[in-house]
Amino acid sequence: MAFYTRIEVYQELKAKGMVPVFYHSDSEVCKQILQACYDGGARVFEFTNRGDGAQRVFEELMDYAREHAPEMKLGVGSVVDAPTASLYMMLGADFIVSPILSHEMAKVCNRRKVAWMPGCGTLTEISQAEEWGAEVVKIFPAMQVGGPAFIKAIKGPCPWTNIMPTGGVEPTYGSIEKWLKAGAFCVGIGSQLFTKDKKGNWNFDAIKRKVVQIDQWIQEVRN
Repeated sequence: MAFYTRIEVYQELKAKGMVPVFYHSDSEVCKQILQACYDGGARVFEFTNRGDGAQRVFEELMDYAREHAPEMKLGVGSVVDAPTASLYMMLGADFIVSPILSHEMAKVCNRRKVAWMPGCGTLTEISQAEEWGAEVVKIFPAMQVGGPAFIKAIKGPCPWTNIMPTGGVEPTYGSIEKWLKAGAFCVGIGSQLFTKDKKGNWNFDAIKRKVVQIDQWIQEVRN
């Protein structure tokens, strides 16, 4: 079962404002990526359920995180049905992120009191997700849904809504500033965060430095 409560996950999302989003079929790569993010100050990490045997990779990653990155809230994204959500919760996922809105998924997550962040693309979907217990909703792909202007428009009539954009958030000051000033609760950052060197090898030091820099930008914009 989850080590961190959904309240603790939401509090960390609010405090840090950033969620690295990553998948790789090699569990050792995932461990090093997670450690680089953790060392850079990230405390929420989304492993995406996108490949065959992803659950086995996640199980190894969870064991590693509990020992080497104990404050990390580790969850799973790209979950599209309730049985898959249940599987990952049994493996210890601290939260579930989905690109879709599913009532069945809401029920299984709420039953275990696990944080659930569904994907929404309209105000009606956002309102439905909140009625089903979602504290934070995801918009994905965020730029195609409407970008920062979409969040600003939603926050007008619904200032209580907490939105996490993923897809289109760049690891630059300008991008971070636009999303947060539009009203984003936190941001999910994927492939552009994970740097490789000229030989195509993962540059873990550069990834750590990027996370440190993004954390500084987020606090600067918020202040």
